[in-house]
Amino acid sequence: MSRQPNRIAPHATLGGGRIDRSRPLGFRFDGKSYTGYAGDTLASALLANDVHLVGRSFKYHRPRGILGLGAEEPNALIQLARGNRSEPNLRATQIELFDGLDASSQNRWPCLKYDVGAVNSTLHRLFPAGFYYKTFMWPASMWLTYEEVIRNAAGLGKAPEGPDPDRYEHMHTHPDVLIVGAGPAGLAAALAAGRTGARVVLADEQAEFGGSLLSEDDVFIDGKPGPDWVAEVVAELASMPEVTLLPRTCVHAYLDHNYLLAAERVTDHIGAVIPNTPRQRLWKIRAKQVVLAAGTLERPLVFRDNDRPGVMLSTAARGYAVRYGVTAGRKPLIVTGHDDGYRTALAYAARGAQVAAIVDLRPEPSGPLVDAAREKGIDILAGHSVAGAHGGHRVEGVDVAEMTTDGSGLAKVTRRIGCDLVAMCGGFNPTVHLFSQSRGKLRWDAELDAFVPATVHDPKHAPQASVGGCAGTMTIAQAVKDGIKAGLDAARATGSTARQPAAPKVDEPGMGEHRTVWVLPSDKPVGHKGKHFVDFQNDVTAADLNLAAREGYRSIEHVKRYTTTGMGTDQGKTSNVNALAIVAATLGTDIPAVGTTTFRPPYTPTTIGAYGGRNIGKLFDPVRTTAADPWHKAHGAKFEHVGQWMRPWYYPKAGETMRQAVDRECMAARNAVGILDASTLGKIDVRGKDSAEFLNRVYTNAWLKLGIGKCRYGLMLNDAGFVIDDGVTTRLADDRFHMTTTTGGAARVLSHLEEHLQTEWPDLEVYLTSVTEQWSVASICGAKCRELLAELCDDIDLSNDAFPFMAMKEGTVAGIPARVYRISFTGELSFEINVPRRYGMALWEALMAAGEKHGITPYGTEAMHVLRAERGFIIVGQETDGSVTPFDLAMDWIVSKTKTDFIGKRGLFRPDLMLPDRKQLVGLLTENPNEVLPEGAQIVEEVKPQPPMVMLGHVTSSYYSANCGRSIAMALVKGGHGRKGDTLSVPLAGKTIKVTVTDPVFFDLEGSRRDG
Repeated sequence: MSRQPNRIAPHATLGGGRIDRSRPLGFRFDGKSYTGYAGDTLASALLANDVHLVGRSFKYHRPRGILGLGAEEPNALIQLARGNRSEPNLRATQIELFDGLDASSQNRWPCLKYDVGAVNSTLHRLFPAGFYYKTFMWPASMWLTYEEVIRNAAGLGKAPEGPDPDRYEHMHTHPDVLIVGAGPAGLAAALAAGRTGARVVLADEQAEFGGSLLSEDDVFIDGKPGPDWVAEVVAELASMPEVTLLPRTCVHAYLDHNYLLAAERVTDHIGAVIPNTPRQRLWKIRAKQVVLAAGTLERPLVFRDNDRPGVMLSTAARGYAVRYGVTAGRKPLIVTGHDDGYRTALAYAARGAQVAAIVDLRPEPSGPLVDAAREKGIDILAGHSVAGAHGGHRVEGVDVAEMTTDGSGLAKVTRRIGCDLVAMCGGFNPTVHLFSQSRGKLRWDAELDAFVPATVHDPKHAPQASVGGCAGTMTIAQAVKDGIKAGLDAARATGSTARQPAAPKVDEPGMGEHRTVWVLPSDKPVGHKGKHFVDFQNDVTAADLNLAAREGYRSIEHVKRYTTTGMGTDQGKTSNVNALAIVAATLGTDIPAVGTTTFRPPYTPTTIGAYGGRNIGKLFDPVRTTAADPWHKAHGAKFEHVGQWMRPWYYPKAGETMRQAVDRECMAARNAVGILDASTLGKIDVRGKDSAEFLNRVYTNAWLKLGIGKCRYGLMLNDAGFVIDDGVTTRLADDRFHMTTTTGGAARVLSHLEEHLQTEWPDLEVYLTSVTEQWSVASICGAKCRELLAELCDDIDLSNDAFPFMAMKEGTVAGIPARVYRISFTGELSFEINVPRRYGMALWEALMAAGEKHGITPYGTEAMHVLRAERGFIIVGQETDGSVTPFDLAMDWIVSKTKTDFIGKRGLFRPDLMLPDRKQLVGLLTENPNEVLPEGAQIVEEVKPQPPMVMLGHVTSSYYSANCGRSIAMALVKGGHGRKGDTLSVPLAGKTIKVTVTDPVFFDLEGSRRDG
C-alpha cells in the first residue's frame, strides 16, 4: 500500500508550493512505496510522507534526518537506483522525484531503524578525534587484519560493480560573461548583461531559476511576488539569442584564466534513458568575465544532541513549507540569533502549525518581525538557549534555559518544551567556494561573523565579481542592485554597451541585529553529556575540536585532517565556520588568526562518468594507426603499443622466432635495404618571424644560422637541465621549420613549447601546429637504398655531394610529391621519405615492389632499437629517466658554449650536475657473448651473498646484435665515463653476470657507413 502525502493547506499566493498535484509520482524508499508529486525532491516527498529518519551517521551510526534544502545537506545521503545504474551518496535534497524512483538509505545494517552499528555511539569514548592514529598500532603482525577491518567499515554507499551503462557528453563554450547562480543577484546580472547583446551563460544547480525567492512568500519585486518576477526575467532571458540558460547545472570548479567546469543533469530528473540523449553533460567554459552569485549557506547552531532527526536549518524548514507545501513538523520550535528565524515561525503559523516557541539568543530582540510574532501569540524566549535536544528517531523536545549575559552559561535551570521540529538559524555564510578555488583571498567580516571575498587573485587574466549573498550582501534589494551593476560592467568589459537599467523596487522584511553564540551553553560542559555536533556528516563534535587543540594542533589544516572536519562529501558547507570559531576559542585567539581551510573542486560531488564523457572503453586511449597499417597486418606483422600508436614490432616468417626475425631484419637493414614505417614520429610545424629565435631558446645548440633545406639534431631540456626529448628539425624557409619529436613525446613536447610561448615569451611571433597525422613517412636504409630510391626519383640528385647528410630536398617519389630527408637513426645511409598521408600506402607499396630485387626487408621497432643501439644512439625515456643531463650522456658537443641562454641552461650548470660520480651512459659487454642482460637489471661492483648491495646503476637497453655477433647493452653507471675497461657485475636471481664497461658505440666506430 502506498502512503498518501500529508501536505499542508495551499498557500494563498503560491498555491501551496510549486508542486503539480495533478501529476502524482510513485517512488520507493528502503523497499516501501510512497507517493509524491511532480516538482518534489526526494527530501520533500519523504517529509510529506512523514518520513524523517533517512540515514545513519558515518562514525557513530546515529539516526539522522534531513538538515538542509540543497547542496549543503550532510545527512540525507541516498543510494539511488539499482544494478550498474546505482549511484551512492546523492543528496535527497537534490534528487528530483520521478515516477518509479527507487532509493535506499546507506551505512546501516540490517536496516535503517535497527542498525547494529549504533553500538559505536554507546562506545563513543573509544572513538575520539584521531582515534585511527592512536589505534591499530600494535602488534605489527595484525596490520593486515586491521586494514581489512578498516576497509570494511569505511565508506558510505556502494559503487556499482559493472560498467556504467549511461552516456555522457562534453560541451565547450566561450561566453563573454558567465554568471554562476540564478537567484535575485544572478538573474539581475544576467538581465543587465543580456540586454547589451553580450554572449551570456547563466547556470544554476537547481531545477528552477530563482534561488531563495522560490522559498519566500514575503518578498515582492516591483509589486509582484518574488516567483512572478523570476518568471518574467527568465522569459525575457530565454528570448535573447545570445543568452544560454543552464538549469540543473552545478558550476563546481573554478580553474586558471576563467576556465570553469559545470555538470548539467540532462535526464537524471526523468529516470529513463532517452535515445541519443546523455544522462549528464560536462560543460567546459572559458569566460571573458565571471560573475559569482552563489548566495549564502545557513549556519547551524551547535548545541547538545543537535543531530536528532527533525533538527533542521531554519531556511530549509521554511523552504519545504513555502516552495514544496510540506510541513516538516506540526509543532515547530525555532532557535535563532537572527531575525530570519522569525520568518520561519510566521510561515509555519500561517500554515496552521502550532509554533512551540521562538528561542532567541538575543536578550532584547526587536523589530517588525518580532512584533509580528508577538501579534500571532507566539511565545518568545529572549536571551535563552537550547541546552539539548531529546528524541530517538525523531526529535520530541528540547531543554531550554535563560543564558548568562555573556552567553557562556545558563542562568537558570532548564525546562523542557515539546516539539517535533527544531528550526535553527545561526546566521549565514557567503558561499565563497568558487571564489576561493580561483585563489581569491577572503577577509573576516566581524559584522556578519563570516568570511567574505576580499581580493581577486588575477583580475587581469581572470576578471570576476562576487555579488549578492556570496559577497556578504544580506538584503535582496542590494543584491539586485549589485547584480545589475556587475552584469553590466562585465558585459562592457567585453566590448558590449548599454545604459544601466533602473533597479526594481524590492519589498522585503527588514533584519535587525543578530547575535552569534558558537556553542550554546548547556547544563554540563562540552563533552560531558551528549554530543555537540559541528560536522554532521563525519560525526565531528565540539569536544573533538577542543581535544585536537589541546593535543597541540595549531594549523586549521592539521585540525581538519586530525578530526576529519569538512572532509565529507559536503566539504564542510555547514560546519567549517563553526569549527574555526571553536578552535579559535580553544586556542585563545580570533577566527581570522586561525584562517580557513582550502576549498577544492568539485564544489559538490560530480559523477566520474561526466568527466570521462565519450572517452571510455576503446575511446579512453584511442589506438592510432599509420596509412600502411593494412599492409603490415596482411604481411603478418606483430605489433606493440608506442604511445597511442600501434607500430609493427617485427615481421616473422613461417617458423621464425622473434629473435630470428629481428636478426634477419637487422642484417638486411645494413647489407641490403631495410624499410621502416616511421609515420608515428611526432611532427610540429613551427612558423613565424621569430621561429629561429624560439628554437634557439628551446634547444641546447645553435639554430639562428641553419640554412634553408638543412637539418639539425636538437636536444630539449626542462628548466632543471634534464633531457626531456630529442629530434631532428629542418628549416623549410626563413620563417618556417619542420620539427620531429619522439613518438610518445609529441603531445608533451607541443604542450611544453606552447606553455613557454604563452607564459614566458608572449612577445615572440611563433605559431605551432601538430602535423603528425598529416605526413606518412617511409624510412629506407642500407647499402642499396640509394640505388632503390634512384629508380623511383628522377628529379633529385641523390649523390653525397648534391644531397649531403642532414639535408632535405623536395621532389617526387614514385610520382608522389614528397620531402626527402637524409637523416639516419641506424648509422647507415638512410632516406626518410615524407608524403601526404593519403599517399602513404601507395608510397609503401611502390618501395616494396621496386625494392624486391634489392632484397628489401621491412623491419619493426625491435630491429630499429637494435640498429640504433649498435651505433650508440639514445632513446629519450630509455637512456634517460628524468634525471639525466647531456653531459651524463657524453653529449657535451650538443650544448652550445656561446649562447647566452636556453631552457635548462642555469639548471644544467649547477655544481651537483657536474659531479664526476653521477650516473653516466656507457656500453656493457657480457663475458658470455650470447648472454643478453635484462633491461632494468642493477649493476654492482661488489657482489654480496644477499641484498642489500651498493648499486652503481642499471641497464637501460640490451639486445643481441646479429651485426656484432654478440649481445650489447647500454647502461647508466655512477662515474661510468671513468670506468671504461672495468669489470662489474649484474646480480640476477640464481646467477651473476660479469660485464665489461665500454664505449656505447658497438658497430661502425668511424661512422663511415652513413654516406654509403
